[in-house]
Amino acid sequence: MLLLRKLPGMPGWPPSALGLRLPHKFVVLLFLSGLLTLCFGALFLLPDSSRFRRLFLPRRGADPDLSRGSPPPPPPPPGSDPGHRRRHAALSPPPQLHRDPKLPPAMAAANAATSSKRERHQRRPQGPPGAGTAADPPRQQTRAPFRFDYQAFRQRLRHPVLGRRRGGTEDPELRSRRLKIKEMMKFAWDNYKQYAMGKNELRPLTKNGHIGNMFGGLRGATVVDALDTLYMMELQEEFQEAKNWVEQSFDLNVNGEASLFEVNIRYIGGLLAAFYLTGEEVFKNKALELGEKLLPAFNTPTGIPRGVINLGSGMSWSWGWASAGSSILAEFGSLHLEFLHLSELSGNAVYAEKVANIRKVLNRIEKPQGLYPNFLSPVTGNWVQHHVSIGGLGDSFYEYLIKSWLMSDKQDTEAKSMYDHALEAIEKNLVKKSAGGLTYIAEWRGGILDHKMGHLACFSGGMIALGGQHTAEEQKQHYMDLAAEITHTCHESYVRSDSKLGPEAFRFDSGTEAVATRLSDRYYILRPEVVESYLYMWRLTHDPKYRQWGWEVVEALEKYCRVEAGFSGIRDVYTTNPSHDNMQQSFFLAETLKYLYLLFCEDDVLSLEDWVFNTEAHPLPVNHTDFVLKTSAQ
Repeated sequence: MLLLRKLPGMPGWPPSALGLRLPHKFVVLLFLSGLLTLCFGALFLLPDSSRFRRLFLPRRGADPDLSRGSPPPPPPPPGSDPGHRRRHAALSPPPQLHRDPKLPPAMAAANAATSSKRERHQRRPQGPPGAGTAADPPRQQTRAPFRFDYQAFRQRLRHPVLGRRRGGTEDPELRSRRLKIKEMMKFAWDNYKQYAMGKNELRPLTKNGHIGNMFGGLRGATVVDALDTLYMMELQEEFQEAKNWVEQSFDLNVNGEASLFEVNIRYIGGLLAAFYLTGEEVFKNKALELGEKLLPAFNTPTGIPRGVINLGSGMSWSWGWASAGSSILAEFGSLHLEFLHLSELSGNAVYAEKVANIRKVLNRIEKPQGLYPNFLSPVTGNWVQHHVSIGGLGDSFYEYLIKSWLMSDKQDTEAKSMYDHALEAIEKNLVKKSAGGLTYIAEWRGGILDHKMGHLACFSGGMIALGGQHTAEEQKQHYMDLAAEITHTCHESYVRSDSKLGPEAFRFDSGTEAVATRLSDRYYILRPEVVESYLYMWRLTHDPKYRQWGWEVVEALEKYCRVEAGFSGIRDVYTTNPSHDNMQQSFFLAETLKYLYLLFCEDDVLSLEDWVFNTEAHPLPVNHTDFVLKTSAQ
């Protein structure tokens, strides 16, 4: 300014009172306005300006970071549990998240949990020590660790877990049949406990335990698989024995090669179900600890997990028998239910993100004739072989699509769309009718049909009926008819054998229908898929024939599979004097006996409105979003 005042005036322009001519005044004013603008803007841009921003911006309640998702939840009322509010804020999707039809509720919930953590880091004071501490709300310093609100979960169930007691109004025959199945479960458990406790399965003929190499050094597969069945049948003493073993002896610090699929559906599924049924924290903690050990299997170029993982080192690889190092559709496609619940219980979105990525890969690649082949490269993300099966290698992938939609309370429209398109392609290419009028689902090998149906594929009758309940009326009848026809075919595979138990696979060629033509297909290993379809068909139609068919299976199991120290599979279903395979499979307690028991229960016992069953028959709860949204609004 002093320098300017010494400048000589321009000719013909009168000097101002300050010694400046008019153009110089404009220069000075421009300079001053620029300086003020710079200082004012610095209040917003400098890292130590958080105090000054509060003079001009809304308070934390209108934090723009928070407004990107939804308004922050109101503070809990006096005396309430803050964990309850956090569950709905961090896990349950707010209304805005439901607007994305491709975002499953649990996925949005898990993402919300991650967002919350990121926002907490962003809001920490950035200035020198002590800056902002007086004015900043103390909420970040007192935030408790994430905790799942079990009581809120139980309150949102629409039916009591074990149904409503009906006293003396129950049909005596129904009760006696249910008690018989309960006795079979107790017999199977007692012998396992006596001769094989802590091993994975019981060998009932030799009266010892079997470990095997499928679980990577984990023990007690039968214990974990049986937990929810024991609880559901109200075998309280036996359930307590199983719980005590999990608390005291279930060691997860193992170093061995495990099947990602089997560990997930049996161990994680069984532990999750036991937690949701009882609220016992030990089951949740074990499930979360084990789930974390499975994550390294997803470290592939595509994010498609490999089938085998060392639970100690985290190294993973594909099955040696899998074509060209591929991953198996039924294995990487049967993680969704359990992994969403791992995110639900931990508040960690990583599990939901892993399985969401699997869908992204599958949706990117072309499907031959709309079908999903069984082998996919985890490196390239391309199909390795064009072998399609609704039985082994493919089965539970389709099951998890429709059940993911149901578990999301019908919000996961991506899963429903994938299921609908897959079923349409299956009907068009694989569903056939034999000369004798039996409907079956063939296998597809590069465009050539193999007219074989496996026992594993017999779950599809129940799956199609379950999915058909949620279609237009004319489609509903079509799918219910198709489900009934497939279930009838699987029933025929049982009644056409001498033991009245079904073979591992049966064929429809050379004049043969619904019988095994190869010696290697004639065995029965206590599999559940046929009675699984009986249960769904009963609950959705209440046709009494399904209960009768189920009871025939109970009689056959008692006659041909029950031995002195448990139940055993048989090597040939076409003889009335079969030899036994000396193995009481863990899924016999988890699935076969559970489905048979439920077949003779009222529909509100583990109601399909509240629960979906994973592919090992472990019940996982439906996310009732109407309750969640109502609670969030309150």
